[in-house]
Amino acid sequence: MISEIEQRLDEPTAKGLAAAVSRTIREGVLRPGDRLPPIRDVGRELMLSPTTVSSAWSLLTRAGTLRTEGRRGTVVADGSAPREGRYKQALEHQTVFALDLSTGVPDPALLPSLDRALSAGAVGAPRSYLDEPVLPDLAAVLAGTWPYDAPAMTVVDGAMDGLELLIRTALRYGDRVVVEHPCFPPLLDQLEHAGIEVVGVPLDADGMDPALLAAALEQPVRAVFLQPRAQNPTGISTSPARLRELAEVLARHDALVVEDDSTSSISVAEAVSLGTWLPERTVHLRSYSKSHGPDLRLAAMSGPADVIGAVRHLRQLGQGWSSRLLQRVLLVLLTDPASQAEVSRAREEYAARRTAFVAVLEDEGIEVRGSDGLNVWVPVHDEAAALMRLAAQGIGVAPGAPFQVLPSAGGHIRVTAGLLGEDVAGVAAQVAAAARTGGWGSGAVR
Repeated sequence: MISEIEQRLDEPTAKGLAAAVSRTIREGVLRPGDRLPPIRDVGRELMLSPTTVSSAWSLLTRAGTLRTEGRRGTVVADGSAPREGRYKQALEHQTVFALDLSTGVPDPALLPSLDRALSAGAVGAPRSYLDEPVLPDLAAVLAGTWPYDAPAMTVVDGAMDGLELLIRTALRYGDRVVVEHPCFPPLLDQLEHAGIEVVGVPLDADGMDPALLAAALEQPVRAVFLQPRAQNPTGISTSPARLRELAEVLARHDALVVEDDSTSSISVAEAVSLGTWLPERTVHLRSYSKSHGPDLRLAAMSGPADVIGAVRHLRQLGQGWSSRLLQRVLLVLLTDPASQAEVSRAREEYAARRTAFVAVLEDEGIEVRGSDGLNVWVPVHDEAAALMRLAAQGIGVAPGAPFQVLPSAGGHIRVTAGLLGEDVAGVAAQVAAAARTGGWGSGAVR
């Protein structure tokens, strides 16, 4: 087995070893269930350090190529079997809740009406395969609201589609990237599935910690992923001053910057971007799913011309373009005064719900960070106990573990306060009681 791997080993690095093992599996030499030799044996035979072999095994495990099986050691995983991603763990429940605050989705009652937009959008809709992939009128409106002068722009089928396209075109197996801690689970799923090494950088009240980002960048980093507004799950929006600090740190390196602005129009924070300082290597994604409707499946994506060009080329091999009919619907929603007023009211209502929810928590001695978006990141004494207590009361919330990138001293739950149309105070009191389950008294919790 080791000799087969050695034949395919192009470079004596963790990335090279991981690629060699992957080729051995693809060519059928290694099959699902086969046990790999001990790390020290592999290192000795290939003249690699145990650390290098261990790092390669970690890359392959995160990508779902290998798995550990206790005493059996490390074995080849079944690539055809469905994987239990972080996102599924965050949303999977054993029961149906009377009040499900685990989803992170917008309140359907606060989405703008589609009646006017659908009827107006259908008029003059393109009918040719050869039309421009982005409607010129929509491109002009987007450019007028963008937080910086973007070199190139396209439209994709939602933020996660944009992130997947970017990962496939701009990153390679074994690349190292920085993400926020905590982080949105679907992004972590996508990166780990692609065999990308993830490095977490903690957030404080103003955003990603610049000193810790600088430390992470001491080793080669291909990209830095962040959410500049209403970060999911914390609700933290990066302050303009912090953004400038991050730009100064990133200016000393060549990492691509990837910004996911998923709340867009329903965020109370000002639209900001590192593209103001680093336009030549910033990708900015703005989704309209939470603000204007999930079924629009649309997000605008800007970035360097070569990066956006690679995304467009990859799309030409598949779906080609995002529905121009839906683009026309979005154009109407973005320019129609009545629709603009509906989105504005939704933004105010979400902010009011979140503020009222957080105020009760603080009265109960539980302090949370962030002030924006649909979600609240609540610290809890015992995560499992908090989940069980709330479930017994018919309330579903998301566990914090799938969002964690780094080891954490305490547990958390994510609560979608944006769905609380009624009895915000009562639900917040129940969440506070659940947060203390297992040992907290009346003292402040951070």
